[in-house]
Amino acid sequence: MRSGDADAAYPWRVLSITSIGVMLAALNTSTMDVALPAIARHFDASPAQANWILLSYLLVNTSLILVFGRVADILGRRLVYLCGLALFTVAGLACGFAPDPEWLAALRGVQAVGGAALVTNVTALLADVFPVGKLATAVGVNVSVVSTAQLLGPVTGGALVEAFGWRSAFWFNVPIGIIGLVSAALVLRRVPRSGAREPFDVPGALLSALALVGLAVALSEGGSRGWGSPPVVAGAAGFVVFAGLFVLVERRRRHPLLDLGLFGDRPRAMALAANFLSSVGRYAVVLLVGLYLQAAVGMSPFEAGLHVMPAAIGLATASVLVGSLARRWEAGMLATGGLMLLVAGLVALALIVEPGVDGTALGACLVVVGVGTGLFMAPNTSTIVGGVATTRRGVVNGLRATLQQSGFMIGAALGPALATSLLTEPEQRAAYAGTFSSLPGARLDALTHGYRVAFWVLAALCLLAAAASVLAAAYRQSST
Repeated sequence: MRSGDADAAYPWRVLSITSIGVMLAALNTSTMDVALPAIARHFDASPAQANWILLSYLLVNTSLILVFGRVADILGRRLVYLCGLALFTVAGLACGFAPDPEWLAALRGVQAVGGAALVTNVTALLADVFPVGKLATAVGVNVSVVSTAQLLGPVTGGALVEAFGWRSAFWFNVPIGIIGLVSAALVLRRVPRSGAREPFDVPGALLSALALVGLAVALSEGGSRGWGSPPVVAGAAGFVVFAGLFVLVERRRRHPLLDLGLFGDRPRAMALAANFLSSVGRYAVVLLVGLYLQAAVGMSPFEAGLHVMPAAIGLATASVLVGSLARRWEAGMLATGGLMLLVAGLVALALIVEPGVDGTALGACLVVVGVGTGLFMAPNTSTIVGGVATTRRGVVNGLRATLQQSGFMIGAALGPALATSLLTEPEQRAAYAGTFSSLPGARLDALTHGYRVAFWVLAALCLLAAAASVLAAAYRQSST
């Protein structure tokens, strides 16, 4: 192949490699949406233990995204991506050998270290090789890959869990990780380091991690202990204190972990706000539906996986179309329209959820949620990352990914906490284990009411995200 042809093909080769990375990350989360009850049953996990199997990954992942955004700018995105993919794969293998829920949560945290390196680098790698005009298309392809993984993850994970046990939910994606690692090592080019002489912001990294720990503790313990309990109050206070200190320290650092000046660009700031707020609902909806179908309806993991597939089908469909739609419609309009569809889907779920829910109506709601998510993600990401200097793309994308993962973490903690807040501790344990409907005198009305409240709260957050998206588009138009 001639040099010119090779250079023209290189961006698409990078896209194919990074698609493997995002597929792994999506599989890791989507399989847990239906596998968690089986894991909770195996370990006889308490509600807090079951919740932390989810939260440990999200907490560590979120805490390290900004760190790896900075490290990637210093050491190079290729090295960080390869190391992250290797650790992600090895830790996933180790998760299957966990002897108890505490070990599983810890190993999930180790896996999240590798996941953070992947999440931070994918969009930045694409932004390095694709021109601004084609970046939305490239991101749309990645989103389509994510949606496919989310489509296959619950069903595949549910079938594997039923056939081979909970360990298979972690082991089946190990071969994909090995293939992705070898391919990335062969394809990704070494590029000169940027910012190698700039010191790393250790205080900022520690303070941001402590703030997120406080937030995770407050949200995860609120449902079982009560929102006014000492652990919840202490966690919330820790979040406020450490987040405030983080802002103060970052303002004074010459080379901060988080460049607060990025929020000075109002369109980007509002797009980031929309990304964060919508992430709470986007992550929690499939998790909540998967848990409800097993706890209240008595479905198996495989059956629950089949019933949440429409969300991924809608996401995949919208992801395929968003590239062509972006050539006809302004990015802000697409993003806002997607968020309004997401709100409509969540409101509909709040209205129809019940043990005897009609499968067709449930599927239609999830399709609307998926389409709305797909229409929002690519235009929003392009708005945030596009037009940023190459040397700062890692930091900008790290900020975007951190806010998104923070939303995922809040959704994973807040959604189930609200959904089970009216239940006793034994009832909460059964709800997480998927055995609630088999309890003598099961209070399905209390469980259903909790889920309705959760969906209404998520819809309100996504409505705020739509308002932020409208402001982002308005600010962008006024600045041109």
